[in-house]
Amino acid sequence: MNIQVNDLSPTRKSLIVSLDKGEVDAEHQLVVGEYTKLARLPGFRPGKAPAAMVVKRFGKEIADEFKQKVVAKAYRSALEDKKLDVLNVVNVEEGSIESGLSAAVTITVDVRPEFKLPDYTGLPTQVEPTEATDTEVDNVIDGLRSERADFKVADRPAQKGDYVKLAYEGSLDGKPIADLAPDKQIYGKVPQTWEEVEGSQEGVIPGLGRQLSGLKTGEKKTVQILFPAEFAPVPLLAGKTAVYAVEVQEIRERILPPLDAEFFKAQKVDDLEGLKNQVRTNLKMQKEYQNRAAQRRQITDALAAKVDFPVPQSLVDAETQGVLRQFIEENMRRGVASEQFEKDKKELFEGARKAATNRVKLQFVLAKIAEAEKVTVTEEDIDGFIYREAVRTNQKPEKLVKELTKDREQLRSIQQSIIFDKAVDFLVSKSTVTTTEPKPA
Repeated sequence: MNIQVNDLSPTRKSLIVSLDKGEVDAEHQLVVGEYTKLARLPGFRPGKAPAAMVVKRFGKEIADEFKQKVVAKAYRSALEDKKLDVLNVVNVEEGSIESGLSAAVTITVDVRPEFKLPDYTGLPTQVEPTEATDTEVDNVIDGLRSERADFKVADRPAQKGDYVKLAYEGSLDGKPIADLAPDKQIYGKVPQTWEEVEGSQEGVIPGLGRQLSGLKTGEKKTVQILFPAEFAPVPLLAGKTAVYAVEVQEIRERILPPLDAEFFKAQKVDDLEGLKNQVRTNLKMQKEYQNRAAQRRQITDALAAKVDFPVPQSLVDAETQGVLRQFIEENMRRGVASEQFEKDKKELFEGARKAATNRVKLQFVLAKIAEAEKVTVTEEDIDGFIYREAVRTNQKPEKLVKELTKDREQLRSIQQSIIFDKAVDFLVSKSTVTTTEPKPA
């Protein structure tokens, strides 16, 4: 047997394995022998039929298995001889494989890239103070009151915080938006809707709420709306200035509930001080979680910047499809039309490939760090994953365990994901931490 390795790229190799006539015939005889032992032909006891008759009866099956065994032998021999760490078999060209003849099998594989780990302990991370300010606590309490607010009709001009019932009709370059985007009538013409005046959250029409202050019930106004440059719901409005004719139908003032015993009971506290303490504790926990997430992002970004090496194309291709699928699903939930994806197909694919390349590179680095630091997956890790997944999908843990037992590939993927997470947690624990100045409330 002769084995030749050609480098197609730093991570892709072509293995040309040549087998002489004797090696090919040996595999053919093994397959024929196996079929002869099991064959049941009329007039012969099991295993006693002549090999020639067995070959004639099961010719196609024998030929298929014979080729598979020759290819498998060529592949195993190449790995053992060249000590390759193969990640994926990309292509197999078996050529002509027949008994009595030599054979040449060409196998294209992607191999694990070689690289040197950078210094990965002491990476700099920044966190924000976790203690909640009095202003933050008061804002949360105001939010809790807003959730239980009452809305009373106001006989005065609209002001910040009010809710206005209105009708509007938009046009772009003199043409009705309702005609330009008939499947998106909410951006064209609406006979009745509610909008918060100068609210912190944008309504359907970006910036409309900021132009309602001072209007009275029954008053009409024409306003200009500049849509964002990237306005996915209606691409034809992106970056354009539209004109909307607005008519105010009703104004309602938001009346917050008093901070009394009834309100405190609804929040499961005894008094205002207890409520503030509860909010302060929740804010601290929220900030600690955000800090942890920020540190993980900073660590992975720092690692990606410290090392560079080529990554296997087959892994990037698979990861690219996953990134694209996730992006499209998220944007479809936001109401982005499928036509927009087709229009931006090239840019989407390039962005997804770049993100996929970075992900694959980071996975190799984390795997190598996990190996160096002896990070392993424990039963507790798997149990924790199953519990979280059961809660997330509203399934019984026993059902998930049964599915994982059947699907070894999925289990391996989960174990790998846990390894990556634990490796990042390890790096965060070894990072250098700087606390930034508090941000203005």
